[in-house]
Amino acid sequence: MNKTDTAGVALSSDRFDAVVLDLDGVITQTAKVHATAWKMTFDDYLAKHTAEGEHSEPFDIETDYHRYVDGKPRYDGVRSFLQSRGLDLPEGKPDDGSDQETICGLGNRKNELFQEKLHHEGVEVYASTISLIRTLRRAGLRTAVVSSSRNCRAVLEAAGIIDLFDTRVDGVELQKCRLAGKPAPDIFIEASRRLTSEPHRCIGIEDATAGVQAAQAAGFGCVIGVNRGDQAEALLEHGADVVVADLGELHIVTASGDTPPTRQLPSALDHLNEIVPTHDREPVLFLDYDGTLTPIVPHPNDAILSDTVRATLQRLARLCKIAIVSGRDLGDVRNRVGIKGIWYAGSHGFDISGPKGERTEYQEGRDYLPALDAAEHSLREKLGAIPGCLVERKRFAVTAHYRQVAQDQVDSVKQVVDQINSSHTELRLTAGKKIYELQPDIDWDKGKALRWLMRALDTDPARFIPLYIGDDITDEDAFRELAADGIGILVAERDQPTYAAYRLDDPDAVQEFLNQLSDKLARLGP
Repeated sequence: MNKTDTAGVALSSDRFDAVVLDLDGVITQTAKVHATAWKMTFDDYLAKHTAEGEHSEPFDIETDYHRYVDGKPRYDGVRSFLQSRGLDLPEGKPDDGSDQETICGLGNRKNELFQEKLHHEGVEVYASTISLIRTLRRAGLRTAVVSSSRNCRAVLEAAGIIDLFDTRVDGVELQKCRLAGKPAPDIFIEASRRLTSEPHRCIGIEDATAGVQAAQAAGFGCVIGVNRGDQAEALLEHGADVVVADLGELHIVTASGDTPPTRQLPSALDHLNEIVPTHDREPVLFLDYDGTLTPIVPHPNDAILSDTVRATLQRLARLCKIAIVSGRDLGDVRNRVGIKGIWYAGSHGFDISGPKGERTEYQEGRDYLPALDAAEHSLREKLGAIPGCLVERKRFAVTAHYRQVAQDQVDSVKQVVDQINSSHTELRLTAGKKIYELQPDIDWDKGKALRWLMRALDTDPARFIPLYIGDDITDEDAFRELAADGIGILVAERDQPTYAAYRLDDPDAVQEFLNQLSDKLARLGP
C-alpha cells in the first residue's frame, strides 16, 4: 500500500484474510498502566544511584516509553532504557527477586507494579477497536492478538474480550517458542501461521514503532499505525503504511475487488459528458447534505441550504429522479431541503420517505432506541463540561461534535465516547469530519439504503444510471455499492482512498456541477 496518514481508509476483505492486533494501546488502554509502572520502577532505581553520586534523567512517559520500552519484551525494555542512560546491569535470571538490581530483577519489579495497578484499576478497552474487531469477524476475517506482555491473557479475560480472537501470541508464547521480540518479525509471522494465512494476506495494527517495524518485516500486506500520541511521523518512518488517530477511521468493505489506491480523480466538472453521455441511460441523482449541498459549519443548525442550490434542485427534480441521503434525522433534512416530489433518507438510511407519503424505517433499528437514549444521557452528562463540545441526538444515532473543542481537549472527548460505547456493546462507534457517532451495530448503512432506494424508484439498470455525490466516510458505503453499475463523486479538496470515480472540490463545485447537469438534461429533453 502507498504510505499515507489520511484518515477514512477503506480495507477490502477480499484482499485480506486476517488481522493481527497489538494489545496495549490498540485494544486496551493498559498502555497508561504499563507506562506508570515503568516510571515507578526506573525512577526508584535511578534515585538510588543519584544518592550514590551518579545522576540520570528520570523516566519520561511522553518520550522514553515509546522510544525504549513500548512493544518490547519486558527485559529488552529494561536493557534498552538503561543503555539510554549509560547504565549497565548484569542480566540475572527470570526468577530474580524484584529487589535485585539485575535486568530481570527490574523487569520483575515492573511486572509486580503493573499487576497491582491492574488489580485496583481494572482494564479499559478502546470501544472503536472492539467494534472494528466485531465488524472484521462478521466480514469473515480471522483475528489474532499479539503482545510482548506475559499478562496478555489475564488482561483479555479481565476485559471480557478473549473470545474475540482466534489465536494469541504473547510473552509466554515468545519464551516457549523461543521467538525474538519486536522489532523482530517473529511474533507476527507466528500469528499469521496460526491463522493459516500468508503474511501478505494479513493486516497488522500497532501503536508502537517497534511493532510496525516488526509487522512490516514480517511481510504483512498492510501495516496500520495507531497514533495515540504525537508520533505519526515516527510510525510512518518505521514501517506503517497508514496512520490513523483511531480505528473508527477504518472502513471495512466486503464487495468483490480490491480497495482502490489513492489516485488522482478526474474532475466531475470537466467530465460531465463522460458521466452523462447523450442519449444514454437517464441519471438518478443521490445527494448527501452536509459538506455536499452545504458547507461544513461549526454548528449543525447553521447548515442552511441556499436559495440558489434549492432552485437548482427544484429544476433537476423536474428533469430526473432525486433522493437526499443524509446522516441527519429524516424530518430535519426534509425540512432543510424543502422540496416536494423527491425521496429523503435520514439517519444514514434507517428512516426513508417518498414523494407520495411512502415511509419506511429499518425495523431492527427500533430495538436499539433504549440504548441510544441511555448513551445520549451519558454523553450529555460527561461532555457538558468540555467547552465547544456539542451532543446531537438523532433518532437512530447520537453524535458528539468536537469541531469547536480545543485541540488539547479532543482526546478527552474521545475517551468519554469510548467509555460510554464500551458500556453499550450493541452500539458501534463511527468517525467522521470532527465527529464521533454511536449507531446501532447492525448490518445497515448508506450503501444498503441506496440499493433499497434504487428499487423503490424502479431504476432499471438498462435505462437509468445512479449518481451519488458525498463527502464523508459514511458515503464510501454508497460509492462501493455503485462501483459496478453507477458513478460515485467525492467532494474533497484533495485525493484520498475512495470508491468514487470523480471528484468535486467543495459544495460550490457541487452547485456548479448540478447547474451544468440540469442545463444538459434540459437540452436533451424527454
